Amino acid sequence: MSFRSGFVSIVGRPNAGKSTLLNALVGEKVAIVTHKPQTTRHRIQGFVNVKGGKGRPPGQIVFIDTPGIHKPDSPLGSRMMREVNSALEDRDLVLLIVDCTQAFGKGDQFALDLLKNTSSPVILLLNKIDAIEKPKLLEIIDRYSRLRSFAEIIPISATKRQGLDALVDNVIKRLPEGPRYFEKDQITDQPERVLVAELIRERVLIETGQEVPYATAVKIERFEEGPRITHISAAIYCEREGQKAILIGKRGAMLKQIGTSARKHIEKLLGAKVFLELFVKVRDNWRSSEVALDELDWRTEVGE
Repeated sequence: MSFRSGFVSIVGRPNAGKSTLLNALVGEKVAIVTHKPQTTRHRIQGFVNVKGGKGRPPGQIVFIDTPGIHKPDSPLGSRMMREVNSALEDRDLVLLIVDCTQAFGKGDQFALDLLKNTSSPVILLLNKIDAIEKPKLLEIIDRYSRLRSFAEIIPISATKRQGLDALVDNVIKRLPEGPRYFEKDQITDQPERVLVAELIRERVLIETGQEVPYATAVKIERFEEGPRITHISAAIYCEREGQKAILIGKRGAMLKQIGTSARKHIEKLLGAKVFLELFVKVRDNWRSSEVALDELDWRTEVGE
């Protein structure tokens, strides 16, 4: 069978399981995952190489994880939604992922309305099926079927890896004949230093309270690989002195906790010993500043 390839965007509301799904499909952690909404702030590509056989054509799927669909209330939120809208343009397929455990609401309708702007076929993924009974699942399928015509409806559990083989089968068969866009051993488009920054931000999201995480960003200021150890310095940006105090903690306890946890994950990612230095810097209302957002965007550094 002929080799197939294409670009497939994963969209959905915050916390629907987009990043968990991307990691499960790729088989490696390429997107950070927390229980807090707006964890993902920009598009992340993950590459899945598909072996042919038993009616499945060989190919390469480029999955694109996106920020959660929401109504923005800041320049940062507006940028995140531009990422979503861009991911809906000129794609071979769009996967709309829905959390089955949550009642249908205005946010779900908003997501469906947003998809009216795409000409790509849309596959509906009903996620977290391991947490609901079958009659409830059938109700959800019926409701969404009446709201929109989908190319396919596939129940899955991203955390349990249920339904993922069926998903890959369905996707690869719908892609056009095409080239291999990325090398077989490449799993993401993100540079290592960006993955490192995201791992640090993930630990900030997990370790701190409700207010601080959304006001933080991480920028790598030094990344030097040595023969025995990799030296990394990173700045955690926040918006107010009170947030800085929380991030540092009493006698530096919180910052140390974040650093220790992040270092373990970074060492696993890089396969090397890491010396990690963390600093906390205040930049007033950086989420509302286009200049600050540009400076903290990793794509600015690599010229994208």
